[in-house]
Amino acid sequence: MALHPDQWLKPAGSGLYCEPGGFHIDPGHPVDRAVVTHGHGDHARPGHRRVLATPGTLAIMRNRYGEDCADVMQALEYGERVKQGEVTVWLAPAGHVLGSAQVVLEYGGSRAVISGDYKRRFDPTCTPFQVVQCDVFITEATFGLPVFIHPPDSEEIGKLLHSLELFPESSHVVGVYALGKCQRVIALLRRAGYDAPLYLHGALTELCDLYRTQGIELGELRPATTAGESLAGKIVLAPPSALEDRWSRRLVEPVTAMASGWMRVRARARQRGAELPLIISDHADWPELTRTITDVGAGEIWVTHGREEALMHYATQQGLRARALALIGREEEGQ
Repeated sequence: MALHPDQWLKPAGSGLYCEPGGFHIDPGHPVDRAVVTHGHGDHARPGHRRVLATPGTLAIMRNRYGEDCADVMQALEYGERVKQGEVTVWLAPAGHVLGSAQVVLEYGGSRAVISGDYKRRFDPTCTPFQVVQCDVFITEATFGLPVFIHPPDSEEIGKLLHSLELFPESSHVVGVYALGKCQRVIALLRRAGYDAPLYLHGALTELCDLYRTQGIELGELRPATTAGESLAGKIVLAPPSALEDRWSRRLVEPVTAMASGWMRVRARARQRGAELPLIISDHADWPELTRTITDVGAGEIWVTHGREEALMHYATQQGLRARALALIGREEEGQ
């Protein structure tokens, strides 16, 4: 008889612990062995003795935390299998950001998939999500309410370009998180035919350079502080925290935009001071979450963080078992 994953996979702090493998997945504190799904700071932390992740995620960790952020860093390509203790481990694309992965664990005749953060729609800056059939599927629920239906990315980018046409005398400054959202917005603008230089706050430069080393083309990028250059009629990308500080005062009659799935919520848009809310998310919306639950064919769904109750209710209506893991330490940054 197969061993159910709840016999060998347990919540531990902000992550999960695989007992027969002797490793944690996305632990929130330094551990002996960690498998990391992606490079956002609430999943990838420094100080572990050994880290297993995709080459893209390891590159991001080195960029953010330094070359010595772990004693040993082992790269695992998508689909490549390794044995950790008694457990077979492999990584499948999650479609969230560069290098993001689902962790697939096979042990005792059962398969569990820890999806990390993911989305199902096209993103030119990362490998698309892969459906993996499993017995237990562990999912986020950041946007786990039926109200969250993200519009097509092309429509949101079209709103930005239309505003640029209407107000050519104004700078358009877009709040984007440094890892994933920034590079995705750039790539979407390029796909929409916008080939003019884009201007970056200094805090965004290093990760854009890293994406380029990983083969992601972003076109011409310039520092937003370029001397003698007017930013009227230009698109400027900056961290959300920079939109209201002294840095933004040099912009010409700026139109302030914010790219986030939370821009669906008007109160969030007002809180961010977004005149032009752009609903662009790196997380699955409600239709993507529910479709994924169907696609993976799992008999049981575990929900790690977000709006757990609604997604669990949906799963039970489909005749599936569902439970909330209530992992702490997961943040909303980068949504």
